[in-house]
Amino acid sequence: MRTVCITGGARGIGRALAIAFAREGYRVSIMDLHREAGFEVIRQIRSMGGEAMFLQADAAEERDVERWTRLTLEEFGSLDVMIHNAGISRNGPLTELAVEDFDRVIAVNLRGAFLAGKHAARAMIERKTGGSIILIASTRALMSEPDTEAYSASKGGILALTHAMAVSLGHYGIRVNAISPGWIETGPWQYSADAHEPVHSERDRLQHPVGRVGEPMDIASACLFLAGPGAGFITGQNLVIDGGMTIKMIYEE
Repeated sequence: MRTVCITGGARGIGRALAIAFAREGYRVSIMDLHREAGFEVIRQIRSMGGEAMFLQADAAEERDVERWTRLTLEEFGSLDVMIHNAGISRNGPLTELAVEDFDRVIAVNLRGAFLAGKHAARAMIERKTGGSIILIASTRALMSEPDTEAYSASKGGILALTHAMAVSLGHYGIRVNAISPGWIETGPWQYSADAHEPVHSERDRLQHPVGRVGEPMDIASACLFLAGPGAGFITGQNLVIDGGMTIKMIYEE
């Protein structure tokens, strides 16, 4: 049985990842700052007959990531897939954005990706198992809205980190890829007390060439593919999952 580790695995896309991998028979280890949401996911997986563990921790802190990966190995004996999903945004006018806010976004989103990859790679190399590391970026690495400098920079950095790590780790049998989601509606995948059904307009749907807004399971399906043997010849790549938005030419009327 294989083991997947997911940062930010308690809510939104991360929650869908945890459930999807559990359904495919993976043992699931998640890290998140939201304690109640984390344990809620673990209970759900165990009610499905799966194996899961949760650690309340900060993906930006190396001591937390090191402890989490160590506890995962002690509990499950392997670490086969690492997904860095934890991410935050603190948007605001560039001229007023506090450097502390900029640094925190970079710490969670980009340094967190580095730390997840570093400690997953250590485990995979020591055990000579190979593995898959998947970093969740964003279409904001490729295109921007106003006042998103910290978030866009962090996600752009993830794309560069992805191909650098892929080259460094390839000879160990470790593949590293990124996924860049577009508009993904996470409302139903929040902590139960915060979950809500989305309301989308016809315009929301039709601006996407596929005719709908994305769902967390769209990202989970792609992660399962990249983690599996069918993606054995894929590394250093960025898979854009946005319903076609980034290839659509848009002019304001």
